[in-house]
This record gives sequence, C-alpha cells and structure tokens, in this order.
Amino acid sequence: MDYFKRTELLIGEDNFKKIENSSVAVFGIGGVGGFVCEALARSGVKNITIIDNDAVSITNINRQIIANVYTIGKRKVDVMEERLKSINPTINVRKKQTFFLPDTSCEIDFTGFDYIVDAVDTVSAKIEIIKKAKESGVPVISCMGTGGKIDPTKLKVVDIEKTKVCPLARVMRRELKNRDITGVKVVYSDEEPLFLGNKKDGEIIKKNRIAPPSMIFVPATAGIIIAQEIVKDIINKG
Repeated sequence: MDYFKRTELLIGEDNFKKIENSSVAVFGIGGVGGFVCEALARSGVKNITIIDNDAVSITNINRQIIANVYTIGKRKVDVMEERLKSINPTINVRKKQTFFLPDTSCEIDFTGFDYIVDAVDTVSAKIEIIKKAKESGVPVISCMGTGGKIDPTKLKVVDIEKTKVCPLARVMRRELKNRDITGVKVVYSDEEPLFLGNKKDGEIIKKNRIAPPSMIFVPATAGIIIAQEIVKDIINKG
C-alpha cells in the first residue's frame, strides 16, 4: 500500500507484513496512549483495540492528540477511531468503552493480542493489565508517570526493577514484587517532578485527587517510544 511505501523501504516488505498483521491493545488513550495509537497506525499496524471510558475535556487540549475544540465532550474511543481511520481507511479498530479495573478485566480476552500497552494511570488497573498479559503469554509494556515532567530526553526503556525517582514506578515495583511478577518492560523518566504552579488551582479528578501538571513533551514522546518498542519487538519475534 502506497501509504506505507517509505516504511517498507526502511524495514523491508517481510517486516512490514509482520507489523501490518499484528494486533495491539492500548489501555488508556490519553496523553500517552493517544500517541501510541497514532504512531502504530502510521507504522502500518492494522488491528488496534482501544480501551478507555473518558470523554475529551478542555484540559486535555494541551497534550492529547485527539483533543481540540471540536472534540470536547466526545468519547475518546470514538474520536480516536475516526482519527485512525483517517490515517488508514482499512484499519480495524475495536473499541471498548469501559474503565478497566480488576472487576471488569473478564470483559477482555488478552490472548487475542500480539502486544499489550498499559497507558492508564490507576495502580490497580495497571497491575491487572500486566498480570493478565503475563498470564496470557502476551508481551506488555507499561508507562510510568509522565506528569510533572518536561524533559523528554530523560525517558528510558528498562525493566521496572531498574527504575528510580518515579513515585508511580516505586509503588508498581512493590506491588508487582508482592505478586511475584517480574520482567516487566516500562517507559519511565528519571527527571525530578516539577510543580511550579498553584496546587489549589489543580484539576480535580477521581475522588478529589488532583491531576498532576503536564505538558505535551513527555507523554507524547513516551507514547512514540512505546510504539517503537512494539514495532521492534514484533519484527524481532521468533
């Protein structure tokens, strides 16, 4: 397909076919997950499942690829599906409008995917995604905290046991260790978090929890790094 001719020239037709025929599930399509989907679609991945329960809000505009003044209030899975099909009309997008948690995890068959992306921000959901992927024998990559960070060059791809600084990674290390889950690939930043604004003006989300401050640079780059890791691993599989 001419859409991806220059991709084939770079990686070869056989490797492109591997990418094209792969199936990836992306949990969370916000600041990180939105760019994962964008990069996967532009890389030729033809089967993408998106799982998210949120609608686009005005505060998403500063960093989320699907957020603009015309999409505010629309379901993220609907906006992302439309965007992906505008990139590749033949793409197969499956949508799941749900807030993924342990008690809803039975709704999704993890064995049907070649790769799983954890781009959610709830610890219990992240653990369940990783646990289910491991049980299903499906590769998984998890994104740690990108809020309060501004330098994308601080991002790294490592085993979660090698993370430092990131508070979310610290909690995830402990919880995964308690469950004897090892060998988890993550994208994380070792940049010290910033919060120079006024905390009392922060956006309230989920049971009065204040959302961390954020700009586009780190979450967007994290999403593209995740997509690149997926493409690399799919090409190298076997």
